[in-house]
Amino acid sequence: MLLHDTAVLFGRYARQTLRSPFQIFFGALMPLLYLFFFGPLLTGLPLGREGDAWQVLVPGLLLQLGLFGASFAGFAVIMEKNWGVLERMRVTPVSRLALLLGRTLRDTALFLFQAVLLVLAALLMGLRAPLAGVLIGFGFVALLTFSLASLSYVLALRLPSPQEFGPAINTLAMPSMLLSGLMLPMALAPGWLDVLSHFMPFRYLVDAVRDAYVGHYATPTMLYGLLAAAGLVTLAVTVGTRTFRGAQA
Repeated sequence: MLLHDTAVLFGRYARQTLRSPFQIFFGALMPLLYLFFFGPLLTGLPLGREGDAWQVLVPGLLLQLGLFGASFAGFAVIMEKNWGVLERMRVTPVSRLALLLGRTLRDTALFLFQAVLLVLAALLMGLRAPLAGVLIGFGFVALLTFSLASLSYVLALRLPSPQEFGPAINTLAMPSMLLSGLMLPMALAPGWLDVLSHFMPFRYLVDAVRDAYVGHYATPTMLYGLLAAAGLVTLAVTVGTRTFRGAQA
């Protein structure tokens, strides 16, 4: 029943997304702008780690796509609350975990598609990376998107209005981007800032993807990235399922 309910809800939300091409492509606009206008500025600069400017920047942009896109996914739940959609779902026997998974899997598919567009554009700009590294990057984007979309839905169920949800997400997302080294490696930062960034789990993900983009797979950095991603997924599913059950009680 869980698989059936998840598939039904995924299909519902996927059809909604396919009816809005603007949503599909517009989400990739900000990373593409960074790629076109910020990437050339880094060419030839010492970035404090192995790989050229594109192998450093593109992994960060991939995770930036997941970070900001998935973090704001909760707006959809707030709208469904206001329209009474969640109220109608309360009286159905659908699995409460499926209510979470159907949404987050749709988000994951959407942002993976946008990630593919970003990498294709980066290849035209000069990115050269092994295929295995690119696929590993997509895997980390999927895990990050799944986790943050779930947590975004949790926050949306706790907050009553978009006016509260938007500032809360910005307050969390901006420091996360700056302290994770998404745009530039934290090796360039002062010592105190580098130490502080180690408390941000997203740093381990972006460092792992950057290792993969230069062909380094069996490294401690990759292990730390996988552990951080697994921790985020576990937290998201646990908290998300508990919150959806409570919200539907």
